[in-house]
Amino acid sequence: MNYKNLKLDKSMYRVKGKDFTTVLEELDPSENYQNTSLAGLDAFGRQLKRFDIKVSGVGSDAVEKFFSTVESSALFPEYVKRAVIQGMEEKTVINDIIATKTKIDSMDYRSITSTLTKDDKSLKKVTEGSSLPVTEIKSKSRLVKLSKHGRLLTASYEALRYQKLDLFTVTLKQIGAHISYNQIKDAVDVLMWGDNRDEPDDNNAMIEIVKNGDPLTYNDFLEMWHKFTEFELNTMLVSPATMMEILNIEEFRDPATGLNFQGTGKLSTPIGANLIRSSAVPDNYVIGFDKNCALEMVVAGDVLLEYDKLIDNQIERAAISCISGFSKIHKDSCVAINTQY
Repeated sequence: MNYKNLKLDKSMYRVKGKDFTTVLEELDPSENYQNTSLAGLDAFGRQLKRFDIKVSGVGSDAVEKFFSTVESSALFPEYVKRAVIQGMEEKTVINDIIATKTKIDSMDYRSITSTLTKDDKSLKKVTEGSSLPVTEIKSKSRLVKLSKHGRLLTASYEALRYQKLDLFTVTLKQIGAHISYNQIKDAVDVLMWGDNRDEPDDNNAMIEIVKNGDPLTYNDFLEMWHKFTEFELNTMLVSPATMMEILNIEEFRDPATGLNFQGTGKLSTPIGANLIRSSAVPDNYVIGFDKNCALEMVVAGDVLLEYDKLIDNQIERAAISCISGFSKIHKDSCVAINTQY
């Protein structure tokens, strides 16, 4: 089969607009393996099979297996990238708080906005021959702020060559979890303070309900819910400490909530919103928002790796990073309770 005859080298990581797996798939399409023993594997998985590299399970190989040939070493950066992405996906709540994700191939991106006045939002009858009400959509006045998050992977080949790949994967997944945590911090910052907290006139910060140090009550959540008129309160973000305070409110001690948590690991509230805990949220805040309308995530490319160093220097010192940013879509889709003194 064709997968055994592919010529692999690091130039496959340099194809503009395509990642390593995409290049592999074009050379060795997965559709050619339907109804065969290799069905279910993508092109990268077939290359692992070709070089007999097992990356997980009791029989996983040592790191040095990737470097047994020049061609198999070209697979190593893709293995690292996949492990990091797996860690990002396992430890993140990003997909539970964003309305959409936009991938771009540059460092400049300007989102759109539609600002409606109270008069614009009102329902009006349109008489025959008259003009329809106008909703103006325009580009935002500033670019989305993009941040790079990552880690520098440093290790000697001698220290890692005999380590099992499944153990090394755990370390790589932690790098992914670190990147994900910092992305969530960026997302929370934009949810709370808008796209540019330094210039209030060009901002779309959240609506605040200030408690002035008083403890949280069920009525606070009803007031938050009441603030959502054209949007839906379906998601709440809180810190671990604030989560404990909320769970001690009598109305939140619903037995059905406990059963749901035991079955799914997710907490719901008496007002129907999903309650998400994250240490990226400041204490003393409850951030409520409409997950479907509040936040756009912007990603510049994929997870970035210094593939040359990973291949030629056999690990030693290589950066792993991801560039992303967030933009507030609708101001009125986010309300927060502030219990700070």
